[in-house]
Amino acid sequence: MTISVIIPTFNEAINLSKTIAHIRTAALSKNSNCKIAEILVVDGGSTDGTVRLAKKAGAKVLTAPQKGRGAQLHFGAENATGDIFYFVHADVLPPLTFIEDIEKAVDQGWLMGNFEYCFDSEKFFLRVNAFFTRFRWFFTQGGDRTFFILRKTYFQLGGYSPQFVIMEEYDFLRRAIKAGYDFVLLPCKCTVSARKYENNSWLRVQIANFIAYNLWAWGLASPLKVRKIYSSLLR
Repeated sequence: MTISVIIPTFNEAINLSKTIAHIRTAALSKNSNCKIAEILVVDGGSTDGTVRLAKKAGAKVLTAPQKGRGAQLHFGAENATGDIFYFVHADVLPPLTFIEDIEKAVDQGWLMGNFEYCFDSEKFFLRVNAFFTRFRWFFTQGGDRTFFILRKTYFQLGGYSPQFVIMEEYDFLRRAIKAGYDFVLLPCKCTVSARKYENNSWLRVQIANFIAYNLWAWGLASPLKVRKIYSSLLR
């Protein structure tokens, strides 16, 4: 059994090398029969050296024909060779045990799942946010958790929709649930960069998240409009 790690990027030079090195360290320290087939960086036209750094760090780089998280993730899946797809944001460090954790979950019969997470900050309100990632509430299931899914299941569900330049994880998971699929929430924690909160206030990020989620959930705006509004609220 093999895993393809798929990372969508756009100007992620600051974080990407660390993330790739972390994943490679996990591959070396694993205690599992499962192996990483490849680390695929799917770039959306970066201008800050992301592609060069990704190649230097040992990743395979693909340039997506369409920019946007949904399109880049799906393009990565279409070009991946692994039996399992593991989607990771460029500023998120998966648990060092993620290979064993995913293998165990699949052996138990799970077709897809994600992880709890914490932040690379000890600020009180971020610890509060992280606390709630132990719950399966739908609105807490964003992409910072990272997400794994069997290759066959991914394509059976139609994959990530290229039109979703934001909220792509929620769209995919909602379709999966409607189709009768369930997911496992694994207790090991990813470590998420607190940069969004450092560049904005905690409250500002919460308001932006609340607005974006509800615009999507109630179908009040197109994905492009949701992203435009979300981006306007944050630095």
